[in-house]
Amino acid sequence: MKFKLCSIAVFAALLFSTSEVVAADPIKVGASLPLTGGFSLTGDKHKQGYELCVDLINKNGGILGRKVKLTVSDNRSDTETALNQYERMINAQKVDLIFGTFSSKLTFPTSAVTEKNGMVHPIPSGGALRIYSIGHKNLFYFQQNAAEYLGNTLEGTVSNLVAKGDRPKTVALIRADDFFANAIANGLLGGKVKLPGSKKVVGDLAPGHFKNLGIKVVLNEKWPEEGFSDWITLANTVKRSKADMIVALTASAEEAVQLTRSFQTIKYQPKLIWMSQGTQTEYQEGVGSAAEGVLIHSSWHPVANWKGLLSGKSFSNSDFIAAFKSANGKEPDEDQAIPFALCQGMEQAVRGAGTTDNSKISAWLKARTKAYPVKTILGNFHWDKRGLPIDRPHLMTQWQGGKLKFVYPLDEFDGTSKLIYPKPKW
Repeated sequence: MKFKLCSIAVFAALLFSTSEVVAADPIKVGASLPLTGGFSLTGDKHKQGYELCVDLINKNGGILGRKVKLTVSDNRSDTETALNQYERMINAQKVDLIFGTFSSKLTFPTSAVTEKNGMVHPIPSGGALRIYSIGHKNLFYFQQNAAEYLGNTLEGTVSNLVAKGDRPKTVALIRADDFFANAIANGLLGGKVKLPGSKKVVGDLAPGHFKNLGIKVVLNEKWPEEGFSDWITLANTVKRSKADMIVALTASAEEAVQLTRSFQTIKYQPKLIWMSQGTQTEYQEGVGSAAEGVLIHSSWHPVANWKGLLSGKSFSNSDFIAAFKSANGKEPDEDQAIPFALCQGMEQAVRGAGTTDNSKISAWLKARTKAYPVKTILGNFHWDKRGLPIDRPHLMTQWQGGKLKFVYPLDEFDGTSKLIYPKPKW
């Protein structure tokens, strides 16, 4: 009898102890995002995308029988803060996984932290080629391609959708002096990509997309990365160049708003304008009808029929839109879709590897192929040795009638709208 009582007591103690371990053993995920500062608009949207994905995973029982606990820290759009936060997450908080931050400016330095600690580094928004050229082994970019190659989409749009005799002949290239904008400009101008502090060339982009299109650069202007406000003067400088086409590489949607308003104020009428920011609803709300005809590249679009996976089940782009509207009472844009897709990919990787061991997760992701990809609401992903997606063109979108329409490439999926060209007058 004593033996039985002892056995029952031991069993009960073990059961209680096991329950405590399970309850206290979630998969811990850390992300450092710019929730305040210059990148705060996009940083907050990235947070929404991550949170929605984690909430849905937990509603479906978690991953490998464990719930997911996401901790997001505000790096205030500051490099040193982001570095310190990822160090603390990995070494003090002992997170199982990290999700990447926003912007090349913050991603480039933090990639060294994740590499040093052997962590898989999934990147939502850090497209500068130099990030992927240092030799890090655990980077996986969850957009279409490096920023330097974005000009492929512009070149394809113009060469395929605008009659040769009617194409722009001159261009004014204006940009924020930051990682991402300078990276795109390098591809357009045909420059070389060098590693910081080194003469090593990791990318020769000659001749450049402008030359391929036969377009002459009549203005190449930068503005300071932070604190710039003289938008009317910049707009007048562009107007004096008499360029047929404007390429405006802004660091934020707010800068895109200020530029568009300034061009409208001075009544400058280019035949074509392409911006690197402006897919956000805040842009259209900020400029109203002035958005009509403005082109912006994108990684995501509501009409895309991409079909992903979540919790081992089909989870398409339309499922994402419905879930986001249910949770937030409004339509999503690409700044929520991109981090959601990253979370989808990492959930599949943990399931596929059967563990949160980052070396095994990395190996599983590297083993993806065209036939066996990661499947997300941004499409299918498999990566080259640098961590850049293979065979993934960006999309070109255009504001038409207050809606962001998909115009190129023509054979990507149904729902393509006809390009408005030339751009309507302001």
